[in-house]
Amino acid sequence: FHSGEREEKCIIEDIPSDTLVIGNYKVQRWDIHKQDFLESAPGLGMFVTVTTPSAEVLLSKLYGPQGTFSFTSYLSGEHVICLQSNSTRFVAFAGSKLRIHLDIRVGEHFLDESVVQAKDKVNEVNFRLEHLIEQIHHISKEQNYEREREEKFRKTSEETNNNILWWAIVQTLILISIGIWQIKSLRDFFISKKLV
Repeated sequence: FHSGEREEKCIIEDIPSDTLVIGNYKVQRWDIHKQDFLESAPGLGMFVTVTTPSAEVLLSKLYGPQGTFSFTSYLSGEHVICLQSNSTRFVAFAGSKLRIHLDIRVGEHFLDESVVQAKDKVNEVNFRLEHLIEQIHHISKEQNYEREREEKFRKTSEETNNNILWWAIVQTLILISIGIWQIKSLRDFFISKKLV
């Protein structure tokens, strides 16, 4: 995505509790002379801020023009990940565009192939088995989180349906009482005018 030099961009990720999140990013600065983005942006860094669903700051750190950040969520819900450059130029003069490449991996622990190749075959099988077990735990955790969200949504829907039913009953009673009041008022009017 593109961003201004002093502009903060935020991404919302819905993350289950106790889940590892790894983010990789790379910043490129627009070069006016070449009319293209430079491959790297030396001297430019990124402030990475992560806030939890309860608005607590989970991570706030300055990184370089290319880096990796990671955090483990302890609450389930929408986490806000914000990136902002550490440009020292004044806002009026900071007209340069930035291109930010961002890759966020939620709950994945990747195998380091160099470590796997260095170990013998028995350890490799054991290592891959542990990795698979870890992935199974993550999938199970993700399913439990989705079940909790579905249950919460179902409760909200049922409460809304009940409220709609009661609101319809109240409206019907109000209409009936207004109708009865109008009939009585008209009858009293006609009797007072001696038309009936």
